[in-house]
Amino acid sequence: MGRFDGRTVFVTGATSGMGASHVRGFHAEGAQVVIAARDEQAGARFAEELGERAFAVRLDVTDEAEWITATAAAEERFGPLSALVNNAGAQHRAALIEQTSREVWDGALAVNLTGQFLGIKHVASSITRAGGGSITNIASTMGNVGQAYYAPYVASKWALRGLTRTAALELGRNRIRVNSIHPGVVSTPLITEPVTAGQPAIGDLYSPAPFAVPRLGDPAEVTALVLYLASDDAAFATGSEFVLDGGLLLGPALAA
Repeated sequence: MGRFDGRTVFVTGATSGMGASHVRGFHAEGAQVVIAARDEQAGARFAEELGERAFAVRLDVTDEAEWITATAAAEERFGPLSALVNNAGAQHRAALIEQTSREVWDGALAVNLTGQFLGIKHVASSITRAGGGSITNIASTMGNVGQAYYAPYVASKWALRGLTRTAALELGRNRIRVNSIHPGVVSTPLITEPVTAGQPAIGDLYSPAPFAVPRLGDPAEVTALVLYLASDDAAFATGSEFVLDGGLLLGPALAA
């Protein structure tokens, strides 16, 4: 018996990095998984690999019409959804505020904030029909501090904290819990590959990692927390922020 037998989980940004890890984690514990991503071919290949309890849908999280289409297709395939993992996120090249274009600003907020807002808006009714469930928003430790050169990303993740808490207050009456996870530096393409050719990857800034746990995180470690928050074990947790950063926010650790 898996923790999610008979339940359907919708994961955005689901074909790589943390999203793919979350999909595999839910699937391994019995869930029917909806693989939502812009890359339709990658989603289809992933669903084929996992088998009949997986279903791929095309989704640009910034497009409200695509949310409506994707959630309707998911319900038609598996019935009402039990959980949403708002995982899709976008990073941008490092730049001072006065050198940051409006296009970059709008793009970061569109994916990292509006995309999660639209997910809550259009999936909440399905979770209500399922009798309740959970929504987990993937935020960032950058939503807890300032970070030079990353104003759009930082602003989007700070705003996501307020959205999460407000959604928790509104949706509790429908037996829907809403929480956020704030990962630190996790080893995914978003971190290990340069956003722009010729620039260092974000992960290069943390090599060696000056954390109390002196390494980058692994996507599976975030997945373990995602699974917990979506499970009945977290039935009393809502509107909460879970930091998983190896001690990054504590400040620089002593060198070995």
